[in-house]
Amino acid sequence: MKLLKDSKRALLKPHLLSVEELSIPEIDILLNKANFYADANKQRGKIEKTLKGSTIITLFFETSTRTKTSFELAAKRLGADSIGINASSSAIKKGETLIDTAMTLNAMHADVLIVRHPDSGAVKLLSEKVNCAVINAGDGTHEHPTQALLDALTIKRNKKNIKGLKVAICGDVLHSRVARSNILLLSKLGAKINIIAPPTLIPKGIENLGVEIFNNMEEGLVNCDIVMMLRLQTERMRGLYVPSTREYFKFYGLDHKKLKNAKKDALIMHPGPMNRGIEIDSSLADNLDRSVIHQQVEIGVAVRMACLEMLTVGIDK
Repeated sequence: MKLLKDSKRALLKPHLLSVEELSIPEIDILLNKANFYADANKQRGKIEKTLKGSTIITLFFETSTRTKTSFELAAKRLGADSIGINASSSAIKKGETLIDTAMTLNAMHADVLIVRHPDSGAVKLLSEKVNCAVINAGDGTHEHPTQALLDALTIKRNKKNIKGLKVAICGDVLHSRVARSNILLLSKLGAKINIIAPPTLIPKGIENLGVEIFNNMEEGLVNCDIVMMLRLQTERMRGLYVPSTREYFKFYGLDHKKLKNAKKDALIMHPGPMNRGIEIDSSLADNLDRSVIHQQVEIGVAVRMACLEMLTVGIDK
């Protein structure tokens, strides 16, 4: 993906598949535009319909509430036509291959295709077969770039700067595409990352990404500015990764006692959906003085507006 150097507008070309592929200038342009939309969304009727006449298709092979709705709302606010394809009730369920699906989508002449798939790499494969921009809305355990971008903007709006912050990413790191994308993005922006998880939920080789690994949550949270909890993804588990959810919460669930190890003004984040009483105590999740979980959802729409605009008409530099 490259910036158009000879233009007044920046354009991501051709897809948004991974934060690993994003340069710091591209990240800054996206976050600045998303920050503008985060403020503009609070003033209805004051957003230019820059995507009027564009067609956005969402194709989700896994269930989603936040991400799918967020993209559809982002498209609508920019004036685009949005079409949702439910993979569970489409020809895909009848045995149609991903390549055949791509050929069908090409005939629809969409401008942007937003895809979520349970297999890592499937979205990239699809992007190589379609004649439009593709956004990765989560592929297996690989990446979820727009989630990382919205998390970065949420942090930036609350802490002003990401460089030098200490971020703890806690929980089921093994199965989390959100964790991987956040490690890559926040590290690029100068944050220090602590990974906190039981040994069974830490991916092999993750230390190569420059993170520090902790199996003890109290130790891993010391002096952290951000505490990012992850969902325990039992649907991806093939075997016994934790003894029980009760044991998991005792050692790796966020409660008031463990949070005291972090800085007094540390922010609490979670990509959702939350398993209350397993990953996080309800009173902390709902504490608006510390928790920015609801802000993440709100800012998610703004980030996806910026991504859609940058992949189609471009963004003013």
